[in-house]
Amino acid sequence: MPLLAVTALAGIGLVGVLTHGSHPAGATAPTTTAAAPVPPPANVPVTAPGPLPGALLIADRGNDRMLLVDSHKRVLWAFPDARDKARGVKLYFDDDTFVEPGGKAIVSNEEDSHTILSIDIATHRVTHLYGKPGVKGSGPGLLNTPDDAYVLPDGTMTVADAYNCRVLFIRAHRIVRQLGTTGVCQHNPPQTFGAVNGDTPLRDGGVLVSEIQGSWVDDISASGRLRWAFQAPVSYPSDPQPLSGGRILLADYAKPGAVMILNRHGTVLWRYAPPSGWGALNHPSLAMMLPNGNIAINDDFNDRVVIVDPQRNRIVWQYGHAGIAGTGPNSLNTPDGMDYVPLGRHELPLWSLVHHP
Repeated sequence: MPLLAVTALAGIGLVGVLTHGSHPAGATAPTTTAAAPVPPPANVPVTAPGPLPGALLIADRGNDRMLLVDSHKRVLWAFPDARDKARGVKLYFDDDTFVEPGGKAIVSNEEDSHTILSIDIATHRVTHLYGKPGVKGSGPGLLNTPDDAYVLPDGTMTVADAYNCRVLFIRAHRIVRQLGTTGVCQHNPPQTFGAVNGDTPLRDGGVLVSEIQGSWVDDISASGRLRWAFQAPVSYPSDPQPLSGGRILLADYAKPGAVMILNRHGTVLWRYAPPSGWGALNHPSLAMMLPNGNIAINDDFNDRVVIVDPQRNRIVWQYGHAGIAGTGPNSLNTPDGMDYVPLGRHELPLWSLVHHP
């Protein structure tokens, strides 16, 4: 469409309508200005170029802290901060960290302290959810090495109570449902499980369970029925994650470690497992597929979090230094959990867009 301009011609009071490219003698041609790009709404993710499209929330277990880091390795959020520490607020070996529904808080299990906490993202207020700090057990209110605590959309919390060999569903400090039999540690799901270290929620209300003994991965329906189980070709299956098409992403918590994608029959479809060198893994505890298809990995005993491009089968990004624990910038100490957080404009964390499942 031609650009129209209205020009008053001096001395004759004539108003003329000029089309684009024409103007009276001696007059300045109208200029055109390109429209400024409209920024995306504040709650719409902005995909960063490169291996990490958003940010990673890392449970830096050995440093008793949580860090949210972006693709440039900048810390966007941390807990506890200096003010928290001055108030005596701290973590103790935070083993996992997952954003709760609504994006207002983070649930974290302190595995060696046998307790589960919730941290308010804005205020840093800590709420005790279950377990007695420093006391392991199987009675009411007690846990034995809790792993992978999640809060579900209805507010129920689920956790793999590892060495009580059960998966618990907890609401208002009370167990409302249980998979497995307390203290009976043998593979016969859903009645009994070996020691469990994974309880990943599924979209249909089911749960993916990993058992240490026998390297079993079990799919339990929302009604508590075993749908399928397979023995993974690993020495220690850790934290199975569901992928599209019925595939499973699984870490092998060993040295050298591995990360693999399997089908429901336990057939390996993809595997990252360098036997030695800088790219080798040392007890990876969790692998998570990012929105761009890359795979983020907690490389626990290498004191780093890495991202692997599965097409090239190589590490393309890392936070931390391989085998060197530290507390400073770009340093970790035995990171043992993570979550993916999209970022909006100006790298604003979009906590509310994180969901499990």
